[in-house]
Amino acid sequence: MLSEHKKSRRQSAEAEVKAEAENARREVNKALSAQQLMIKRNWTKKQNELKDKLFAEVQNLLEDFVKTPEYDSYLCRKIKDAQDFAGEDELHIYLTPSDSSRLEKYFPKKTGAELRLADEEFIGGIRAIIPGKNILIDNSFREAFLACKKEFKFDGGPRYE
Repeated sequence: MLSEHKKSRRQSAEAEVKAEAENARREVNKALSAQQLMIKRNWTKKQNELKDKLFAEVQNLLEDFVKTPEYDSYLCRKIKDAQDFAGEDELHIYLTPSDSSRLEKYFPKKTGAELRLADEEFIGGIRAIIPGKNILIDNSFREAFLACKKEFKFDGGPRYE
């Protein structure tokens, strides 16, 4: 009876130790998972801060570019590209409202195109419409900027080092 009692107590003690070890393992995994989640949130928060800072700088560079003579050359190229694409079709070319000073001053003479001001601001560039074919040529800085910002991903980090 004593040996059976010892055997029974040993088995119950082993089962208790096994259960406690499993419980401790679960608690460690739970704490580890919570810590990993917190690290991931902090990492994402820092990435978003850096992304916002980067794109604020890019927006400032765009705004500075719009004030340069190179911007006028860029607009001429984009207008010519739109005219070439449209061929003989009717074409409406729009500048952003902040480019209103350029509307009459430079471009009708340089491109021969009739330009209009858009209703909404789009930082810079042009938008062109070919009404007969329902085609929009969007070479606006805002759309390109928003697309880059949306598609931007951080490459690198610990996995790539």
